[in-house]
Amino acid sequence: MVDSTKQKTFWLINQYASTPETGMGGRHFYLAKELAKQGHTVYLIAASYTHLLRKPPALKDEYKIEDVAGFKFVWVKVPEYGDAHDKKRVLNWFKFAWKLSKLPKVIVDKPDAILFSSPSLIPFLGAQRLARKFNAKLAFEVRDIWPLTLVELGGYSPKHPFIRLMQWMEDKAYRDSDVVLSNLPNAVEHMVQRGMDKAKFSWIPNGFDLDEVSQTQPIAESVINSLPKDKFIVGYAGTLGVANALDTLIEAAEILKDQTDIAFVLVGGGKEKPCLVEKAQSLNNVIFIEPIKKAQIQTMLKQFDVCFIGWRNESIYRFGIAPNKLPEYMMSAKPIVHSYSGSFDFVVKADAGISVPPENPQAVAEAVLKLKAMSTQERTELGQNGRNYAIQNHDYAKLAEKLAKVLSE
Repeated sequence: MVDSTKQKTFWLINQYASTPETGMGGRHFYLAKELAKQGHTVYLIAASYTHLLRKPPALKDEYKIEDVAGFKFVWVKVPEYGDAHDKKRVLNWFKFAWKLSKLPKVIVDKPDAILFSSPSLIPFLGAQRLARKFNAKLAFEVRDIWPLTLVELGGYSPKHPFIRLMQWMEDKAYRDSDVVLSNLPNAVEHMVQRGMDKAKFSWIPNGFDLDEVSQTQPIAESVINSLPKDKFIVGYAGTLGVANALDTLIEAAEILKDQTDIAFVLVGGGKEKPCLVEKAQSLNNVIFIEPIKKAQIQTMLKQFDVCFIGWRNESIYRFGIAPNKLPEYMMSAKPIVHSYSGSFDFVVKADAGISVPPENPQAVAEAVLKLKAMSTQERTELGQNGRNYAIQNHDYAKLAEKLAKVLSE
């Protein structure tokens, strides 16, 4: 009997996808890579310009197809814009949606299934048109619940004309798609409230690339020398942004400033860095380190005794979270302090550390002291719990198998 998931052709459409060279790689890059390893023909289709790209590709023509990691990466030329809040970004969405309809002239392999990934909703119309043309299965993936996130976090009125347009698009996508996916574990609750048939839903979380975490690069000696010696290190590695609630970590460091054998290390860059540096300027127990390569992250995490990840106290997290950082942290086999109150707490699920309420520096400080008071073996066990959980549930090879099954059934 032939396995129905073998030798399929998948088109994955994510306007914000990238390669490690142009951006961060990320979810769809790794899923495409693993699907290709499993014998599928994969096209990952993305916009030539978004505010998330570090090095946007130069396109002479309207489309560009590259061979990347065993699959085809298709760049679609779109207008440039300023930042995430630039109104010209909307033009970018519409242009991308329109150009999707021209892909049959560019891509020779007809798709068995097309996956369209949010948050931008307008291009769903282009993906749906393609699916109808090829009689292909249509999957809608939600990575950020729009327009609800814009209403709850951005302060937009549900009655705003553009919010209403996006609401219509979201409901249409739930109604018309053959299957609906999300990396948010409890997103299905919102989708059912919007009228979706619960049987359509599959949860496929974010993960890690085993090749990347296995082949770690050393970090510069100057960076090693800047780390505190003979101290219990609480570390964070990643973007220093508002959503990461790192002011809570700095305030916890202030609470513990008299604990001279504890140090806090923040590795990375971002818009919040200047504010965080200023906030910590009077503290001797906080050290900032410039961003490092992704391939060096695991090497850096090995220098920590505890890893920290925090979130804002926002109601949107009732649908769960989908951090790339948690699987990375778990693979380092270090215990985690998780400052979070939403649903589906990965750290609790894996018994990989201590979870505390968000934006509560006193609770973070107490969690640090509790972990420090544990024996090395107890901390090792928590770290290993996390690593085992990540290998079992967040390896992109396994997630790609699940995705192939969902797209092929």
